[in-house]
This record gives sequence, C-alpha cells and structure tokens, in this order.
Amino acid sequence: MTKINVKIIVKYWQEGAERSWDVAKSLWKSKKYDFCLFCCHLTLEKILKAIVVKKSKKHAPHGHNLLILAKKAKIELNEKQAHYLAQITEFNISARYPEIKLKFYKMCTKNFSEEYFNFTKKFYLWLKKYLKNL
Repeated sequence: MTKINVKIIVKYWQEGAERSWDVAKSLWKSKKYDFCLFCCHLTLEKILKAIVVKKSKKHAPHGHNLLILAKKAKIELNEKQAHYLAQITEFNISARYPEIKLKFYKMCTKNFSEEYFNFTKKFYLWLKKYLKNL
C-alpha cells in the first residue's frame, strides 16, 4: 500500500468511527441503549482499525474483536480496559442476532448502559489523540 493509500484508508476508518460515535450519542439521548452500545462497539472497532492501518501500513484485519484489534494496534491495555473491550465486543454479537437480541435489549437499562457508554467516550477520545500523535 502506498503512503497516500495509508492516509486515505486511515481517514476512512477515522471518519467512520466519528459517524458511529455521533450515532451512539444520538441513540443515548433517545434512550435506545441497546443500539447505542452496538454503535459504541463500532466506534471503537473503527478507530482501532485506523490505528492498525497507520502503524502496519496494511489494510485493517477483518473481524470485530476489540481485544484482538488493540493487540494488532500494539496498544497495551490495563486490566480494566481489557475487561471493557471484551464486554463491548459481546455487544456487537448481542445486537445482531435475533435469538439473543431480546435478552440484550432487556439487559440494556440506563444504569447498565451508562457504564459502557462512559468508558467508550473516554477510551475513544484517548484513541483519537493517540492516533493523531502517531
């Protein structure tokens, strides 16, 4: 991949992350917590993929596991961050498949969701800054 392609692809993932975060915030305000958490996952997935592309100069890997993406991005996580990323990865699956959607919907109370929404906000802002400084 040429240098200009890296820039274009990183920008693609960055912009996608920002759009996903905007949607997550809108869903939070409208109290659609299950889909908000799904978009939190998308936000982190896309910004991590931007970092992977920037560092590796290769296309982002297929897949949605945030822990794997953080590892490929060579981001060292503390125990708390690893826990949250593992949980948020599960939201991707829970919001997609009909057989577990209802259970996930019921689980996503405001209190439950707020913890993950706030983590996503802080971690996303940190990842954006990290990417900018690469």
